[in-house]
Amino acid sequence: MQSATHPSPVLHESITPVPITVAHGDGIGPDIMAATLKILEAAGARLQVETIEIGEKVYERGHSAGIELESWDSLRRTKVFLKAPITTPQGGGFKSLNVTVRKTLGLYANVRPCVSYHPFVTTKHPKLDIVIVRENEEDVYAGIEHRQTDEVYQCLKVVSRPGTERIVRYAFEYAKAYGRKKVTAMTKDNIMKMTDGLFHEVFDQIGAEYPDIEKEHWIIDIGMARAANRPEIFDVIVTPNLYGDILSDVVAEATGSIGLAGSANIGEHCAMFEAIHGSAPRLAGQNAANPSGLILAGVMMLVHIGQTQAAQQVHNAWLRTLEDGIHTKDIYNPLISTREVGTSEFAEAVLERLGELPQQFPVVDYSASKGALNLPKTIRRTPSKRETVGTDVFVYWTDSADDLAEKIKAVDAGPLELKMITNRGTKVWPNGLPETFCTDHWRCRFMAAGPVEHHHLTSLLTKLVSVGLEFIKVENLCTFDGEPGFSLGQGQ
Repeated sequence: MQSATHPSPVLHESITPVPITVAHGDGIGPDIMAATLKILEAAGARLQVETIEIGEKVYERGHSAGIELESWDSLRRTKVFLKAPITTPQGGGFKSLNVTVRKTLGLYANVRPCVSYHPFVTTKHPKLDIVIVRENEEDVYAGIEHRQTDEVYQCLKVVSRPGTERIVRYAFEYAKAYGRKKVTAMTKDNIMKMTDGLFHEVFDQIGAEYPDIEKEHWIIDIGMARAANRPEIFDVIVTPNLYGDILSDVVAEATGSIGLAGSANIGEHCAMFEAIHGSAPRLAGQNAANPSGLILAGVMMLVHIGQTQAAQQVHNAWLRTLEDGIHTKDIYNPLISTREVGTSEFAEAVLERLGELPQQFPVVDYSASKGALNLPKTIRRTPSKRETVGTDVFVYWTDSADDLAEKIKAVDAGPLELKMITNRGTKVWPNGLPETFCTDHWRCRFMAAGPVEHHHLTSLLTKLVSVGLEFIKVENLCTFDGEPGFSLGQGQ
């Protein structure tokens, strides 16, 4: 029932204090971090803590990333980051600090174990035990967004082959190292055939190297629905960034509370450990938050730095506390719980049970930890033969598709020919339907009979501008070893 796996490399046990960087965060962050550090240190963790400030106060001082330059020095020096939740201001020019840290430090694998603690935590899914391995650097979380017209905004979905290969291989190596039987990929490649299609393709290719592990692929919508309703059919799930973020919250909540889930962010050089929930500013300073997610993240961190004895002391005492029915408000159930407590009281209960073992949950033992996952370095492939065969010119236009086509056809496009106009991805010329709703953002696809040079493309743009058209952006259409590197429109 209880999973004792961990996602991170292991260093040798040492009596020398290990430097770590700690951020107390926003909202409930200071409360749950104080509780966590107190427990870790009482369990014998040998930590040399460097404290940095991140989040709201840093944003308010004018740092749009939520972190100051000096803090990066600490993170790069210690290479271990225990982070409480922070509040990212909504809208404006503020970047998510979580995303910034993960991408800047190359923390490409987000690993979130989600476990049911039945019967001591109320759940509809007593057999739930899933590890979600989420790609952490790409997808729409690349954060590349533009307002392109009065009516249309754009967010780019970025998926790379090297990034996909790393996360998929991590998922299979994790399963192999910790005795997991199945790895499931979830994508939406029936719609996003190139980006999610690449993820599925790489999953199949790398999965073939692991014949002893069962492999399957689910479309994300039905896969997530099944994970919410029948989580016992899954083991390890690997996904692109956005899907994994949503899925892990859904599955964590299905265990009984999202407040129970910790996570690790693992890279080649650094690692960050955090609870998966947010900063809950409405509970700030009220001694009401469940510190369990950050406590379990701290357990992952201790295993990562080689302090496995302290890690299992904390984990077993935490399990014993749950068994004894001492619960925070989010999981308190009068039919099961014996006492409802606040953040600090829960921490005291764990402290009192250090050295005790759970009576009904399996005892956690990290002494036989598998060590680092020995993943191969990314291998760059030989570049394909790339040829430009057309271009998509996106223009601002407020009249009809037919009027736009007539204006374009008056231009000498050289070897390029207007083949199609779409609006929000739907073909509206030629042979468009009047029922199709259109915005002021149009894609005009030009194709050539063979390869074209860049001067043909710049000439086309110049001529379009000369007749009063305003282009917003251009996406060149290329083939790679003869295969189209672009999605086809209706009828193509």
